[in-house]
Amino acid sequence: MAANLVEFTDSNFETEALKADKPVLVDFWAPWCGPCRMVGPIIEELAGNYSGKVKVGKLNTDDNPNVASRYGIMSIPTVLLLHNGEIQDRVVGAVPKKEFVRVLDGFLKKLEELKAKVS
Repeated sequence: MAANLVEFTDSNFETEALKADKPVLVDFWAPWCGPCRMVGPIIEELAGNYSGKVKVGKLNTDDNPNVASRYGIMSIPTVLLLHNGEIQDRVVGAVPKKEFVRVLDGFLKKLEELKAKVS
């Protein structure tokens, strides 16, 4: 796994994802899933590109069914963007990198605009 990529589990999800101090991108996947293997390298690349801005990680749904069930993950790959423990966006299926970039950049821009209004 890439250096900036977090491995989320049923036991660490609360502290690593829900209580994170920045937005979190979670890739719900399984080793047997062909489309998941297509998305995997994109997720690793995003972990490097958004280092310091977004926590990026993967959750193996076979090994960690509780979190997947809690979020109603019915098909994989499903990628959730979380912030302050709340779902901000969801991408289902094997989509191009530009779709993930659109979601991340759009949300980060929204966060910056909110911070500017507050200060």
